[in-house]
Amino acid sequence: MHFSWNEHGLWLIVASLIAGALNAVAGGGSFLSFPALLNIGVLPIQANATNTVALWPGQLTSIAAYFEDLKHNLRLVLPLCIAAAIGGVAGGVVLLHTRQAIFLRMVPWLLLVAALLFAVSTPISRWLQRRSRGKTANQSHPSLVPLFCGMVVVCFYIGYFGAGAGFLIISLLAVFGIENINQINALKVVTTTLANGVAVLVFIVGKQVLWQHCLLMMVAAAIGGYCGARFSRRLNPQLMRWVVVCLGLGMSAYFFWRQS
Repeated sequence: MHFSWNEHGLWLIVASLIAGALNAVAGGGSFLSFPALLNIGVLPIQANATNTVALWPGQLTSIAAYFEDLKHNLRLVLPLCIAAAIGGVAGGVVLLHTRQAIFLRMVPWLLLVAALLFAVSTPISRWLQRRSRGKTANQSHPSLVPLFCGMVVVCFYIGYFGAGAGFLIISLLAVFGIENINQINALKVVTTTLANGVAVLVFIVGKQVLWQHCLLMMVAAAIGGYCGARFSRRLNPQLMRWVVVCLGLGMSAYFFWRQS
C-alpha cells in the first residue's frame, strides 16, 4: 500500500492521539501506535524504537502522582532502579542487534503475549486490591537479591519490546510480599519509566529513531493523554482494558495473517 507523506502524518497523528488516550485510561497504547508505524512502511526495529521514544515522555510525567507512595519503600527504590537500568539497556542493545526479518517474525507473537498479559492483569489486580484492604505500610521486607534479579529480567523485556510489562512488574512485586496496590503501582511506574528511558538513550545513540515521525507522535500522544485523563472518569476502566485486549489480539491476528 502506498502512502504519501501527508497520509503518513495524518495516520500517525490519529493513531498516536488514540494511543495517548488509551495509555491514560487503561494502558496498551502501543497496540495501536507500533502497528501504525509498521503499516506506513517503517522497518520493525526502527518502528519499535521510534514508538518507545514517542510515548516515553507521558510515562515520565506520571511519576509525580506516585511520590507519596514511594516513601514507603525507599530502601527498594535505588536497587530496583539499578535493575531497571541494567535490564532496559540490555534489552535495547539486544533489539538493535536483532535482524529486521527475525524481529518482524516475532512481532505477532510479541503482540499476542502482551495482549494475554493485559487480559490476566485484571483478575490479578483485583486480587491484590482485596489483599491490600486493611494492610498498613508496615509490610514484610522482600528478599532483595531475588527481587533485583527478577526485575532485571522483566526490564530486559521492557527494553526489547515492553507492551504489557506493567503486569509482569505488578506480579513480581506481589510475589515478593509487597501487598499495597498503591505502593506496587508507584514502584511499577518508576521502574518501567527508567527501563524505557535508558532504552530510549540506546535507540537514540544507535540512530534508530525516525524523528520526523517521532516528534509528530510525541505531540499527538501528549494531547491524547491529556484528553484521556480528562475524560477517564466518564469511562468504565474495565471495559477499556478489554477494548485494549481485543485491540492487541486483533493486531496480533493481523500480523499472523500478513506473514501467512
